Amino acid sequence: MRKAIGTGLLIALVAITLGFFYKSGDKKQQNADLIKVDFSQIPQNKFGDEVRYGLELMRNTAYYIGPEGKNGKYLGNKMNCTNCHQEAGTKPFSFSLIAAHDNYPQYRAREGKVLTLAERVNNCIERPHNGKPLPLDSHEMVAFLSYLKWINQFAPKQQAFTGSKNLEINFPPRAASTLKGGQLFQVYCERCHGANGEGMLRADHRGYNYPPLWGANGYQPGSSMHRIIKMAQWLKANMPYDKARWDKPFLTDEESLDIAAFINDDAIHQRPHTQNTSDYPFPEEKAIDYGTGPYKDSFSVVQHKLGPFIPIISYWKQKNMKPVY
Repeated sequence: MRKAIGTGLLIALVAITLGFFYKSGDKKQQNADLIKVDFSQIPQNKFGDEVRYGLELMRNTAYYIGPEGKNGKYLGNKMNCTNCHQEAGTKPFSFSLIAAHDNYPQYRAREGKVLTLAERVNNCIERPHNGKPLPLDSHEMVAFLSYLKWINQFAPKQQAFTGSKNLEINFPPRAASTLKGGQLFQVYCERCHGANGEGMLRADHRGYNYPPLWGANGYQPGSSMHRIIKMAQWLKANMPYDKARWDKPFLTDEESLDIAAFINDDAIHQRPHTQNTSDYPFPEEKAIDYGTGPYKDSFSVVQHKLGPFIPIISYWKQKNMKPVY
């Protein structure tokens, strides 16, 4: 009997040990799979010149094409692309752009049509940047597209890779709380983004070290960051910037949702308003956390905006349709 127990314990210990190393190895494999873009490899030729300017535009968008832009005035605010697409679109789980050149042209449910990559670039210029579209043949558009083509060479073809999408979150059974989110914002976010969400400008006032989260200089409703789930996924992987890593988040899933709900509470925070009445022309394709109806279900606008999301997801799955978020 003792021998049997001893043998069982030995097997259990071996299994636990093997399981530990398997999980550790799996984490190491995930880190090994991370895409690392080596900017020193940008070619020293005319195409490389466009790529380098595209990289500059990603990092210092407002300096070149902001309200006081050196090379044009296209943005309506002083945010930079890299404020959301961190590390110039190469950071994992931070709205990565490494595969963008492969993924476009692409059907976009929000617009209800196929967009080219240039149209998608202008989509960002117009919504988060609250600006006007770049001419398709402009130097800046050519530079953006050249940059996106160049970083695309680092992406594996025809397959997903670690960090290509947002970090998944588990949905709680309750709705996101703007009250709890406001309390968390004071603790974790206010030191950089300000008590009024105004952000922190660079010393030259040509761009932001920490972008505004609402107000006249914030992003528009209808922007990806204006959706609770989308922002919560981004927050979990990236914020606070000096505490979080994608593989070791600082905020819990619930905290991420609560902070996103507070930031995007249009009842207490003003932001540039445009009437994107043409968004999601086919309601059955609408993202479940998009805060404006109509919807192809009976859930309220408030529930679509704040949750709880589990009943909405279950409803669409029961109809054999994939919920979008």
